[in-house]
This record gives sequence, C-alpha cells and structure tokens, in this order.
Amino acid sequence: MKRAVLRACRIARMLRAQKKHISFHTPGHKRAGADITELSYSDNLLSPTGVLAQTEREIAGILGADASFLLTDGSTCGIFSMLYALRRAGGRSVAVPAYAHRSVFNACEVLGLNAVAVEQSVARGIPAQPSAKQMADALERADALLVTSPDYYGYFPDLAAARKLCDGAGKPLIADGAHGSHLKGTPRYAGLYADMWVDGAHKSLPALTQGAVVSARGAWASRLAEGVRVFRTTSPSYPIMASVEYAVRFPRNRAIESAAEEAKRALGALDNEDWSKIVLPFGTASAQAEAYFEAHRIYCEFDDGNYLMFYLSPASKRRELKKLVRLAARLPRGEIACAPPVAGMAGGKTVALPPAEAVGRTCARDCGLFPPCLPLIKRGERVTAESAARLARAANTFGLTDGKIEVFEEA
Repeated sequence: MKRAVLRACRIARMLRAQKKHISFHTPGHKRAGADITELSYSDNLLSPTGVLAQTEREIAGILGADASFLLTDGSTCGIFSMLYALRRAGGRSVAVPAYAHRSVFNACEVLGLNAVAVEQSVARGIPAQPSAKQMADALERADALLVTSPDYYGYFPDLAAARKLCDGAGKPLIADGAHGSHLKGTPRYAGLYADMWVDGAHKSLPALTQGAVVSARGAWASRLAEGVRVFRTTSPSYPIMASVEYAVRFPRNRAIESAAEEAKRALGALDNEDWSKIVLPFGTASAQAEAYFEAHRIYCEFDDGNYLMFYLSPASKRRELKKLVRLAARLPRGEIACAPPVAGMAGGKTVALPPAEAVGRTCARDCGLFPPCLPLIKRGERVTAESAARLARAANTFGLTDGKIEVFEEA
C-alpha cells in the first residue's frame, strides 16, 4: 500500500530521479539530495508552474477544493492566510470560539480583526463545542464564522448548522481543521462545509512536522492565494512538501479506526467523535500516569492536568494500541479538576507572579498548557488554586514569563 502511494507522489518521484550533484546553493549542509532549494528541475512554490503546481491541483481535487496550497509552516500559516483573505475582502470581524487555538487570536491581533467570542461552556474540564444558537448570536456581530473541527479532544461543531447560518447571513465559513486531515473523504471532513479551511497534515496523517495544506472554494481561492503569498515561507522544505503529498494521498486504515474505538470502550475513555484521539481521564493522577507510560516508552500527545490524550493516525499499529490498553488498565484514576472560571477586575498595571502567589488575582494575559494551546485562564479571569497548580506542574506552557503568571496589580 505504502509503495503504491509513493508511486503516485509527484514530488517524491522528482526528488528520487535527480542524480547527486555539487551544491553551490542553499542549504548550508551542502549534501545534495532531497533537501534542496529551488533549482532548474524542482519548480518554485512562490510561483509554481511545474511539479509543485500539478501537485497542488491534484491535492485540491482530492480535498474537494478549487485551490489548495502546500504549507511547510504548519496550520498556523494557514490560519493567518485565511484571515488575511477575509481582511482583504473587507471583513473587520470574525466570530471565533472562546477556546480557539492561540494562533487564531494572534492572527486577529496582527491583522486588525475583531475576534467576536462564540461562547463555549466547559464540562469536566473540557470546552464544549458551541451550539448553533451560540454560533448564530456571535455571527450577528461578525463578518465571518470560524469553527474548530475537530477540536483537540475529538469533538466536532455542528458543521451543517454552521454552513446554514453562514449561507443565510451571506458570510463565509472558515474552518480550523488542523486536527482533522485524516477525515478527508468522510462526512466529518470540514472541507465539505467551509469556504476556506486548513488541514494540519502532520498532526493526524503520515507527514513531517510543519506539513499542512490550506484550501478554498469559489472567489475565496484567489483571495487565499494572496494570503499564502504573504505568509508562506520563501524557503519551503522539499522533504516536508513531499511528505504532505504522501499524507494527502494516504488511504484510510479502517482496521486501526475500529481498534481505536474498541480501545476507548475498554479503557473508559471519553466518548468523543474522533477515533484518532483517545482521551483518558486521570484527573489528579495524570502526572503519575504520564510518568508510568513514559517509563514504558509510551509518550502521549499531552497531559492537561486532567486528561492524557493519545493521538493515533492511519499509520498507527494495532500492536502499539494493544500495549497502551494493557498498561492503561493497570492505572488508578483521580478526580477531575473543573472549577468554573471567575471573572475579575481587568485593567491597570501588571506584575508577574509565581502561580501559587497569583491565586485570587486577575489574569492579565491568556495562558495555558501547550499542547493543547487553549487558554486555561483567560485575561480578566481570576487565577484559581486548581489552575495555578496545573500550570506549575506542566512541562510546557504558553502565556507565562519565566514560569510566572502576569496579573493585574490590585490597590
């Protein structure tokens, strides 16, 4: 199967066909091979006319788009490019889930777009996907709607309802599908509904890290092309591009999909809607569970202080999944920390404090664990003891400075 997929990959074929040569060009390692720059035979992603242009056309056909663009800068580049297209079309605001990925808010800030919050409730420590009413309420005050489909925990918004709302309002639907590239060809695929969408191919398909694709339909295709030209690197990695093409062409693995669903039931995992994300509730025992898995050379995608998330793809192996099930079944579960957020008084000067000292103060900058790169504490919310403890325990965070939380000074 893998060989058949490789035979269809144009970029890989082009790279394999070239003979070794003396490199008086970048990159600086000077080892001519797959990792090359734009040469006479390799096409130019900034203005493709050869193998890269043909590959992008074929990817668009596979994904059901009018235009698709290879990215070697990750889904973040796609987010910036899509929101740039909205801005160039006259958009001034976009309805965004309150717990959208950090890159969405960064792009809005850079591009001068007002991010209108689509309210989301939090259940057992996980943000719930917004309801149709919540999306509609926010869309009334915005020029477009952005959805996350699926989210990092394996849940989907009501894509059909979102499409209907946008059609009724005459506004575009944008999808952050960074964690849904494995869903191509299925009814859950965000590209069936969105005007513009990004696939993080490296997240749930067999592509190299940073490999992604951003796509569009109709008039949004030319606008998106302009955004891609602005934000995409001028030095794209050919190995990454080749891996993205391979990933997009990679077929479904129904055997691992079925095995994943069986594993979820056996382990009491969250009853989410995405087979690729096994989310186990360990609560206060999550750190010990993560350490146990790592001692057995199993590394999860993230530990958010409540849940361990194990990320699968069509390239996952059943024997690996069986080992996960066997080890996870031995571990105790703790209590889930899910204290509701409490609003504080935002404004004034700020000071950075260690998490324990910041408890009870008002957070001045969104911060959280990375991944999942969703705000654990939002600007304007009180720092709780639970959230402070989770940040203090976490190996990787965002929004903190030297491990300290930025809070507003209090009189």
